Amino acid sequence: MAKDIVAEIDAKDTPETSELRIYEVGYHIIPTVKEEELDGVVGKIRALIEKAGGSFIAEGAPVQMKLSYPMSIRENERHSEYDHSYFGWLKFEAPVEAALVLEKTLQADMQILRSIVFRTVREETRARLKLGTLREVRRTDTIKAPVRRVEEVSAPVSEVDLDKALEELTTE
Repeated sequence: MAKDIVAEIDAKDTPETSELRIYEVGYHIIPTVKEEELDGVVGKIRALIEKAGGSFIAEGAPVQMKLSYPMSIRENERHSEYDHSYFGWLKFEAPVEAALVLEKTLQADMQILRSIVFRTVREETRARLKLGTLREVRRTDTIKAPVRRVEEVSAPVSEVDLDKALEELTTE
């Protein structure tokens, strides 16, 4: 249903605005692919985009991750279930036809567990991680809450009283 809505929106655009658009593709590569072969799988995706006239904006290299739930795919007359995958993404600028071809090709690829292609904006949209101030703590140190000082309101002190208090402190 969402694909139909996107296709309708794309069909309504005039030829001047439908030339190049910004897309992002997110993909999960099956975990049976060796780490040395990951570049080859991503290279196929990049080659497909370049062949269709696309240019790259940003990329997130595939990283192995645990999935929230097991995903199954049909491989050669049997179902295989995976609970890990390599997740990566690419942001690129390409014609609408390139995005449609990419989506169909990724769905047919047996090394891709799941993928999504969507239209986005050129600007960076990921949330930035804001870290609070960190301080180094040694193992012997204990973290204590800061002590709040209460300001005392005092009357003016005479010099005689001040000298007497200093004398008492130094004689002890």
